Order: sequence, then C-alpha cells, then structure tokens
Amino acid sequence: MPIAPEPSRLVFQKTERALMKLSSGQDAESVHGFRTTSLRLQTLLEELIPARDRNQKKLLKLLARIRKRAGKVRDLDVQLGALRSLKVPQEPRRKTQLMHDLIELRVKHENKLRKMLNKEMIRDLRGRLRQASKQLKPERGRDPLTVAQAMLAQIERPAGPVTADVLHRYRVVIKRARYAAEFAPKSAEAGRFVTQLKALQDAVGPWHDWLTLTQTAAKKIGDVDQSSLVAALDRVTGSKFRHAVAAVSASPAIPGRPIQTKMIPARPMQDRTNQSALESVPVSVSAKPSPKPRTQTLAPPAGTESAA
Repeated sequence: MPIAPEPSRLVFQKTERALMKLSSGQDAESVHGFRTTSLRLQTLLEELIPARDRNQKKLLKLLARIRKRAGKVRDLDVQLGALRSLKVPQEPRRKTQLMHDLIELRVKHENKLRKMLNKEMIRDLRGRLRQASKQLKPERGRDPLTVAQAMLAQIERPAGPVTADVLHRYRVVIKRARYAAEFAPKSAEAGRFVTQLKALQDAVGPWHDWLTLTQTAAKKIGDVDQSSLVAALDRVTGSKFRHAVAAVSASPAIPGRPIQTKMIPARPMQDRTNQSALESVPVSVSAKPSPKPRTQTLAPPAGTESAA
C-alpha cells in the first residue's frame, strides 16, 4: 500500500504554518503544534522515503534543532499542567514554590527558543520545506502500515515485569508508528490501527508527564519521606504507570506475547523506608486534562529518540 499523496503533501504546508506560528509566539499550543507536526514530517522522510537528498537531510537537521529546544519548553508546560491538576491539602507553600520555579524555568527556555528562531533560519527553513515538498515522490515510498507494524515489532518484549525503561521505549515508538500509519491511504484497516495507537498514546503519555514532574519535585524538595507533596506525586505516577502497562498489554496493536502485568514503576527516589507514613495523604487529580504529552526528561535508551 503506497503513501497517500494528500497527507504527504499537506505535512510540509502544516510544518511551515506551525513554524511561522512558533516564531510569532512560544505559547503552549504553538510549541506543541510545531513539535508534533515536525515529527510527522521527520517520520515521513526517515521511515517511509527510501533515500533522502541533501536538502531533505539539512531540513531534518534544522527542524530537529528547533524541536529539541522547543521540547524543553514543552516539558515544562506538561509539568505545569499536571501540577495544577493535583489537589492536595498538604504543603501548599511548597506546591506554590514549585509552580513558580517551573514558570521561571519555562521563561528561560522560551527566551532561548525565541532567540534561535531568527529571520535567517526561518527563511532558510521555509525554502527547504517548499523544495522538499516539490521533490517528494510518495509513490516510491514504503508501505506506511507495514513500516508502522515493523517498528512496534522491533521492541524487545521483557521476560519479566515491565520497567520504566521498557515503557519509555514503547512510548517513543508508539508515537512514531502512529505518525507513519497516518500516511496510509484511508481504509478500515488503517483507521482501526491508528485508533488503537492513539489510545495507547493517551494511556502511556500521561504516565511520562507525571514521572517527569515527580522527578523534578524530588530534586527541588526532597524524597517521599521528606515531603507529602512528593509522596502524592509519586502515588499518582505509580497509578498512571499501572494504567499504561495494562493498556500496552491489552492492545491488539502490539505484536507478540502479552506483557507481564506485575509492574515495576520508575521511582525518582531510592530511599522509601518511610513511605508508609505518607500513604494516608489524600490525593485527587482534577478532571481538567493537562496538555497533550511530550516529554523528554526521562533519558531514552541508546539509539532511540525522545519523543516529541
């Protein structure tokens, strides 16, 4: 099944629009929009096109630089969204201080991103995007569904309980597999597969957002036995982890044998001797959704890219 011409053409236009919007303002929506759109373009050129010319290689390199910088801003946006949704009565001052620290750090990274987006770079990128769009030959590309399924099959299934490292690899690959599959011509099979991958993203992404926030809070405030706020974040992260592993294990999009559901969530802290004393802290998470996941704080395994 060849690459669908229409989405492969539109992705260049959408990336250019997202770039212009990002250069005009680095709000949460603009940052997230650029990251997801440029990653779709990267997936098209890297996974579905057999060979890339010089312009395409340079284009991907420039987009990756901006996306990496934008990723630091996006990390903070999702942490702020998660923290705002957390409703705990304990340590309100610490929560407020953590919020202020995250906002200050976002301003710092936003300024660096804005400085990178100078007129010369924007002009160069727009020219390269238009040239790459004209030279693209989707009829010579690989089958999007076959590529997406192969990407998922390459993840090594754990022999024992799932670790955060394994779940992180799934998080990165699921996103890219979805983006690859979205370039397939419309069909019942393609629609079903993309829907399954979207559901997995919705399950795995929030876990990483909360993990990143918990790790940040632990560094700034202390271990779970030193802060009821960190303990509350840690429990939410554990719950998100269990939900994510269950979703991956049950999804028909994931090939191979079922994943063991005895889970080992990532812990940002090592000393948990006094955790039981904090288990009674009430925790609720606001129903208001936080921004869509994007994350890069957890270091990816060698050879994999942090997601956009």
